Amino acid sequence: MANLDIDTASLETIGDALRDGGISAMALAEWAIDNHERRGEAFHAYKTWDPDKFRSQAVAADGVFAAGVDLGPLQGIPVSVKDLIGVSGYPIFAGCPRPLPEKWQAEGPVVAAIRHQLGVISGKSHTVQFAFGGMGVNQHWGAPRNPWDAKEHRAPGGSSSGAGVTLGEGSALLAIGSDTAGSVRIPASMTGNAGMRPTAGRWSTAGIVPLSSPLDTAGPLTRTAADLALAFAAIDPLIDEDARAFTQRQRNATLADFRIGVCDWFFEDCDPGIAEGVKAALDELSQQGLRTSPATLPHLDAATEMFGKGGLHIGEFTNFINGEMADYRDDLDPTVAIRIREAATFPASEHIERLNMMDRMALEANAAFAGFHAMVGPTLPLTPPKIADIESSEAHLAANFFCVRNTNTVSLLKLCAVTIPVALDAAGMPVGLQIVCPGGQEETALAIAMAFERTLGTSHERIGVPPMCAAL
Repeated sequence: MANLDIDTASLETIGDALRDGGISAMALAEWAIDNHERRGEAFHAYKTWDPDKFRSQAVAADGVFAAGVDLGPLQGIPVSVKDLIGVSGYPIFAGCPRPLPEKWQAEGPVVAAIRHQLGVISGKSHTVQFAFGGMGVNQHWGAPRNPWDAKEHRAPGGSSSGAGVTLGEGSALLAIGSDTAGSVRIPASMTGNAGMRPTAGRWSTAGIVPLSSPLDTAGPLTRTAADLALAFAAIDPLIDEDARAFTQRQRNATLADFRIGVCDWFFEDCDPGIAEGVKAALDELSQQGLRTSPATLPHLDAATEMFGKGGLHIGEFTNFINGEMADYRDDLDPTVAIRIREAATFPASEHIERLNMMDRMALEANAAFAGFHAMVGPTLPLTPPKIADIESSEAHLAANFFCVRNTNTVSLLKLCAVTIPVALDAAGMPVGLQIVCPGGQEETALAIAMAFERTLGTSHERIGVPPMCAAL
């Protein structure tokens, strides 16, 4: 353990140390618990934190290691889970002021895959109520603190608002969130981490409180692109090879293997330093052999307009909150309630028409990748706002709509995407580069992300340590 710097080591390196006796799962858990004890009150990442359960899971992982059994790359690894996702034995609030019925604690296939490998659940991370928002705000429980600003409380990104913060805090090495309009990629980008939206339908949504069934998916957040590839392969039901072998195969790709489309639309109207940071990263990559050219992704404006009218989620969620969750309607966060009121007259026929429109747009958008392995641009167009600046419903709605512009379009067009940190903006906040691939091409997106990271450096190497982490 003396030679292992957990703060910067990869999941693969930590996994090797767990297997060769360089560190125990319990020692790793104590590292995470110590970080939470020092930073937890300030960071506010968790809704449910139980160090006794944390330790008991680590003991179990160590026992299996001692027996010479290897259940997978997540064995002994601390994992935080968004409190929208069921984990047996942990209450689930979904951002509400009181727990949901016990049935929502049931674990779906994503958590089951982690449990099967004896991944160590660190706790349940905060979420925007019912995942309905991209800023990370929750009037009932408060917003986690973005660790990249030590002076001002800035948005951590949502709706998986605690996910990226658990990584920055050092209490988890993998965070599981959910992504409908960007709820994995937004917090990953805002907190300087890597994150992935798998194509909707690739990962089961069983065990996840729903927002929009055609768009919902779970997704991983990690500190690096290499960690993201390993975690994805460890959980993904379609990958039938060893996760370490999968990650190594993706690592073999070089910049010259890819042709990348640069989509100007994603760069429009960005806050200071965001477009510039992504362009500088692309220039560095081009100098090292990456082939780029201008590209156009169709229907981005139409997808944005659809989201502005409630997207696909507004009708489905309104039925959910007025039906099964009617007892929780009076407890809705004001930033959520205002959008539900706007949907009071939303007809079922409109929902069906939007589904059909999404299918048509997605078909053409996926076809636009002919000649490209991926299209790229900034993950987000805005600097994480100060919480004080988005306290009113009007300010929050405006910021939220702008925030999801580059992520929601990817969701509605049935694409997959990875975000990696590449710069700091003019406010000193992380800037993510979004790598967008056709639906079902997650392996390509990860290979590109890893190739980019090998040239640009990891988050720690490229943008440094979050100021709040350095101070605590």
